[in-house]
Amino acid sequence: MATLKELSAGAAPLLLLDAASSRVQVAVVGPGMDLSWSAAEGEAGDAVFACVSALAVDLGSIAGFIYCEGPGSILGIRSVASAIRTWNVLKPRPVWSYQSLRIVAEASRDPALTVVADARRNTWHLARAGQPLRRVATESLPAGPLAMPEGFRHWSKLTGREPPRPVGYDLAHLLPWVADLNLFQPATEPDAFLHEEPAFATWTPQIHRA
Repeated sequence: MATLKELSAGAAPLLLLDAASSRVQVAVVGPGMDLSWSAAEGEAGDAVFACVSALAVDLGSIAGFIYCEGPGSILGIRSVASAIRTWNVLKPRPVWSYQSLRIVAEASRDPALTVVADARRNTWHLARAGQPLRRVATESLPAGPLAMPEGFRHWSKLTGREPPRPVGYDLAHLLPWVADLNLFQPATEPDAFLHEEPAFATWTPQIHRA
């Protein structure tokens, strides 16, 4: 694990890409936490490249990549991961990932704040300051108010309690608050975050008989 300050001091310039929310955010991270930002709404596959173009990024000069592995939009996250894998075929570079909910929870400096995102099938991703990301069933969510980053969609219902209140997901504001925390980990094969690897059932084909 590494801090953003360590990465910016030792491997800049870096390209940071986040498509976890409906607002895609891209930054060039220079030495000494010098960040230049671009953001765009719209389909992630288009918005990511629009932001890279707006920043006039010379991909050949980028020394490494940082991306959000989730939780959030799976399509957006995988679009970013696919782009990074493609760029690394042309020129291999180190990649680091971070988790959206942990950025929000740690930046809040509030250990009682519960930040959530929909994990489907009546489960939720959950993060609190100082704690690892975990997944819980709806009925196991802690008591008290819940928060969800702006631009994150959800489908699971919270029967009998208030819906999550929206909190900002502006990385230009959030990242300086967490720049000294070990929230960035090496990602040898960029992809969307999974709590565990998927398990597949064995199927034996049989001839249909009337």
